Amino acid sequence: MGMGGLHIWHLLIILVIVIMLFGTKRLSTLGSDLGSAIKGFRKSMTEDNESQKAGTDANKSADSTAADK
Repeated sequence: MGMGGLHIWHLLIILVIVIMLFGTKRLSTLGSDLGSAIKGFRKSMTEDNESQKAGTDANKSADSTAADK
């Protein structure tokens, strides 16, 4: 079973070639950098969502205060 005509053997050969070209140390560094970038992206997205929710809540409370007057 493969993805788009690629079988497991093709993927293993590609993996071996990539390891030979870049080395395991560089690949582990690249993996950790990619992981920290994804973590930072997720953090910024959740902070953005929280700030939008806080802004929406502030607008609702301001609207209800204005309606009371």
